[in-house]
This record gives sequence, C-alpha cells and structure tokens, in this order.
Amino acid sequence: MRLDKLLGNNGFGTRKEVKQLIRKGTVKVNGTLEKDPGAHIDPAADEVTLLGEPVIHQEFIYLMMNKPQGVISATEDSRERTVIDLLTEEEQRFEPFPVGRLDKDTEGLLVLTNDGKLAHELLSPKKDVPKTYYAVIDQEVTESDVSAFAEGVILDDGFETKPGILRILAAGDQSEIELTITEGKFHQVKRMFEAVGKNVVFLKRISMGTLRLDAGLAPGAFRELTEEEVTGLDPRKKD
Repeated sequence: MRLDKLLGNNGFGTRKEVKQLIRKGTVKVNGTLEKDPGAHIDPAADEVTLLGEPVIHQEFIYLMMNKPQGVISATEDSRERTVIDLLTEEEQRFEPFPVGRLDKDTEGLLVLTNDGKLAHELLSPKKDVPKTYYAVIDQEVTESDVSAFAEGVILDDGFETKPGILRILAAGDQSEIELTITEGKFHQVKRMFEAVGKNVVFLKRISMGTLRLDAGLAPGAFRELTEEEVTGLDPRKKD
C-alpha cells in the first residue's frame, strides 16, 4: 500500500494534504524519515509514525445502515442518490460498497463494507444466509400462502424459489407479514407475492444472517458494526 493512501485511509487528510505532510518530513517508517508519498508500506509489518505518534491502520470498515426509500443500493450513479452519498467523508475514504441490494422503494437493513471476501460469503447461494423482511400486502394473506411459500413458488420467469418461512403478523385487507428467504433474486419478495396473486405495498428488510436492524437507527442513519456483530455475520466463522 502507498504511504499516502495509508495515511488518507486512516483520516489524516485528503490525498493532497497527506502528500504535503509527508514531504514536510513529519512521517517516519520503521524509525526512518520518509518523504516519498508513493513509498510502499506493509501495514501489517511496518511501523509508521506521524509527528512521533503511531499510525494505527484500519483496513476494513463494516457499517449497518437503515436504508431509506428513494435511495439506490449502488456506489455511484449520475442521476440517482446512492447509499454511499449518505455516508460522511470519513466512511467514504474506505471505499465501501453495499452487500447486495435493496430496491429503491425498499427500506431497512443494508450492510456496507470494503471486505470483498465477507461480501462474497454473505451473497453466495451455497451459504443460504437467511434474510428476513417485514411487508405490508395489499390483501389478506392466508395459511394457504404460508403453505405455498414453504414449498417454494414459481416466479414469472419460471424460476422456482427455495422454501420461504412466511409468518402472518396481522391479517386483514392489508396484511402484515414477515418473510424469511435464503435467496436474493431480483425483486424476489415482490415476485413471490405476485406468484400468489398479491402485491407488496411496503417492504423493509429487518435482518440478515445473525444481524438485526438496530431499532435506534432512523431511515438514512448508519453505524459501525461491533466486532461481535461482524464475527456473527461472517459465514466463514461457522465452517
């Protein structure tokens, strides 16, 4: 890793600002003055100090966001506001990305990280990571629907879903439900209900694996995951 990138990633300024700091002779690597911003650094092995203070390197970032409606799950877009736009510069410098996606009109739990291996594990179909959604449906959801989802339903393109666990929270003209699935097909929850002749009018993801949406996070708010939450979320820890 370049020395200027190391300092920039750890909050010591913009790339331009840290280059100036380095050239002014404020940085030492393993006790030796280093004025080359492009000097290669091994964060795991090299000791870097700035004005005599050690630089503690943080490689990965793990965030929980309560994604609001009207924002897309992407890193950048020329027309739409993205979940990355909701982060501060402090988080953006780590170049995180959303793990999976929620539709523009869907809100709720979204994990953002720059740990590509963890993201791959969470999204791998082989891992069967459960995702639970709260939804409001435009008509009454019945025990027949519960049974159909438990068997797996046929989507509009002929794809047969894996079994899902459907729980009816409140029946009526607009039923409230929770649905747990282990797949992530495009618009899957909406398409599963369309397969039984119903429509989703509100959708919110409330959990992913062992991670549950923090009730204290308002739409658009986010926080770092605790070490315990990251460990519990990582399927590799369970192998």
